[in-house]
Amino acid sequence: MTGWIAIAGMGPGDAALITPEVTAALAQATDVVGYASYVARVAARADLTLHASDNRVELERAAQALELAAAGRRVVVVSSGDPGVFAMAAAVFEALEEGHPDWRELDIRVLPGITAMLAASARAGAPLGHDFCAINLSDNLKPWDLIERRLRLAAEADFAMAFYNPRSKARPEGFGRALDVLREACGGERPVLFARAVCTPEEVLRIVALRDARPEMADMRTMVIVGSSRTRLIERPGAPILYTPRSAE
Repeated sequence: MTGWIAIAGMGPGDAALITPEVTAALAQATDVVGYASYVARVAARADLTLHASDNRVELERAAQALELAAAGRRVVVVSSGDPGVFAMAAAVFEALEEGHPDWRELDIRVLPGITAMLAASARAGAPLGHDFCAINLSDNLKPWDLIERRLRLAAEADFAMAFYNPRSKARPEGFGRALDVLREACGGERPVLFARAVCTPEEVLRIVALRDARPEMADMRTMVIVGSSRTRLIERPGAPILYTPRSAE
């Protein structure tokens, strides 16, 4: 039996947003490897082994998947959202680059998914309708000075900005510092979208001006999108529409 690895995006939470390609890979898999919360989204069956692990062991998880595939198993490494956006695809390739030379001969595929940034944008309207950037606010794998520099440069370039991992229990102060940097760099008028648990039954969307944004409005289940200077809010009955026009003229 020839082993393979599919690094799969499980989307933002709604089963309807998992792609048919990912569903087909899961149906063929002998093993599923991933963070426990994501593995729990995979239906158990008799011929499938689920390997759940902690959220901070990405390289160990990647090496486990490569070892299983090298032994002839059909392995799906699951991520939420898209596996290539702050997720497991990069971790698998890091392990591949540093690991056993034979691993490079494996069939390894990356199966895209709908990342939280795109799901949140769609729920609110089109705040990423013009140029934008995505920044991971976690300083676990990079220094805070680099995060702050990127925030200032993104504000100077007038990008809309999508923030992953804004605030955790282990580092509650970072998001407040990020908001201070943004207010200093671009004032307090830009709209800020807080999209928590997007595409799940717990979904909550909230839009405030940057001057009114507070750290406690976000947690690790929240996608934060800060508009550019041109991002607009269309008021109407029910939820407003947040969008950035296509033109920067």
